[in-house]
Amino acid sequence: MQTYEIEIKSLLGSEERADEIRKAMLEADPSCKLESRNKQLNHYFVGGELGRLVAAVSSHLPPEHIAKLKDLATRASECSVRSREKGGTVLLVLKVSVDDTTSANGISRMEFEEKVPLALLELDRLIISAGFSYQAKWSREREEYVCLGTNVTLDRNAGYGWVAEFERMVDDPAKVDTAREEIRALMGQLGVEELPQDRLLRMFAFYNANWKQYYGTDKIFVVE
Repeated sequence: MQTYEIEIKSLLGSEERADEIRKAMLEADPSCKLESRNKQLNHYFVGGELGRLVAAVSSHLPPEHIAKLKDLATRASECSVRSREKGGTVLLVLKVSVDDTTSANGISRMEFEEKVPLALLELDRLIISAGFSYQAKWSREREEYVCLGTNVTLDRNAGYGWVAEFERMVDDPAKVDTAREEIRALMGQLGVEELPQDRLLRMFAFYNANWKQYYGTDKIFVVE
């Protein structure tokens, strides 16, 4: 069964603004608490063929994950392929847009995210063997919360600075629109502004063109 990720971002900027969101979540939901804190490396890829990628990683994933990956490959007209190291765990991540936003940064996407028993650079080599090449490398520190049934992360991203992500996962495409509206309602309750897709695309393009200056650093840029 495929899963659908509904995710909306907000650009916070400062640590002070991130702290305001922490307090607002606790006021809205007294049970809200920090669930985990981790550091991540995310490597984005472009080009390549999903069929070749499935073949390249098939010996490192269980049959049910391969079946899910094959199904996703048949549906994908545009797909964002990534490798991720999260707290020492390496993951293969694919995101396929199911609305009119992009697979890299869109609001509603089908998602594949599964653990792979390899080092990050070993997984990268398999992805590259399927014809992909690096688009950019990203680094971030992430705090994870659950507020009123919505997964909320506060990220300190290289290049972007502090970003909040509001996410729900559903297993039925008929539930996507409802989940999207519930996320926006929570953001309104918390006083958080949605990062417009056009600005997000400009930020993404700038980072991709200059990622070697920001990856693994605390440097921040501003793109309006």
